[in-house]
Amino acid sequence: MEANKGKGEQGMQIPGGQMDRPVSFHFMESMLPKVVKRRVHALKRLQVQCAHIEAKFYEEVHELERKYAALYQPMFEKRRDVVTGTVEPTDAECEWHSDREEEEELAEQVKEKASIEDAKKEEAKPEEDPKGIPEFWLTIFKSVDMLSDMLQEHDEAILKHLKDIQVKFSEPGQPMSFTLEFHFEPNGYFNNAVLTKVYKMKSEPDATEPFSFEGPEIIDCEGCQIDWHKGKDVTVKTIKKKQKHKGRGTVRTVTKQVPNDSFFNFFNPIKASPEGEMDEDSEFTLATDFEIGHFFRERIVPRAVLYFTGEALEDDESKEQPQPAECKQQ
Repeated sequence: MEANKGKGEQGMQIPGGQMDRPVSFHFMESMLPKVVKRRVHALKRLQVQCAHIEAKFYEEVHELERKYAALYQPMFEKRRDVVTGTVEPTDAECEWHSDREEEEELAEQVKEKASIEDAKKEEAKPEEDPKGIPEFWLTIFKSVDMLSDMLQEHDEAILKHLKDIQVKFSEPGQPMSFTLEFHFEPNGYFNNAVLTKVYKMKSEPDATEPFSFEGPEIIDCEGCQIDWHKGKDVTVKTIKKKQKHKGRGTVRTVTKQVPNDSFFNFFNPIKASPEGEMDEDSEFTLATDFEIGHFFRERIVPRAVLYFTGEALEDDESKEQPQPAECKQQ
């Protein structure tokens, strides 16, 4: 189940065609005989009741997600340990049949032949054995367009210290939400061991637009304070500007800090307005943030190794390809 269904998908497809001009439906309803319109109103009341039942359904789905997250956790912890080099998987755990096995074997043979001479030259040097899977999460960030768009060159050195990303669901009885936890090894950039981003959700029909309900939606998010080491905050940059004194004509150099593009601005998001009044740029930024949070939860964290290898990227691209017309028949 997709937990964040945007309202932008409303009305894209309806039985019998596209809802290009919603006003036509209001016109059609106004043309109905009064007695029929009365019955239509009764059906709409039933539809609202269905929406509230659907909301309860999604609340139970959230509880199921929380339950199964606990079952996934041991596998995710083992993944973290392998990535960081804390444990070395056994030969049995490393057995894997790939459809590309023959191609990989052929490529390996070619590489072996090409490196014979180099190997002879390197015999005297100790063989380097990388720890775990180097730059695992950074590779994912650089491979996924949605994440690489936020990534700056000065972020990369920091993300090399990222050990794990986890998703935590809100407990029973608490308002629906999920938290992204970014776990870092000790580094020279900040003191935090974990950076968090909480996404608050709503799973109930809107009182003014009950028919727009399509499931839980993210309504707000909250980041965390990063305890940067002195001079290491990549979310700001220092600029120097010359100022001329109006009276004396002397010139002085003023130093000030201004915002800087960085992935780590992700932890200092725009706040949703309680009144819903935001300018267009802020609305777009917030909507993009919600989309990224949802993508981390639904795709990146559960399928991290497939984004590292690129297989999930191929899968995502194939889903985006338009299907043949005959496959679109309802």
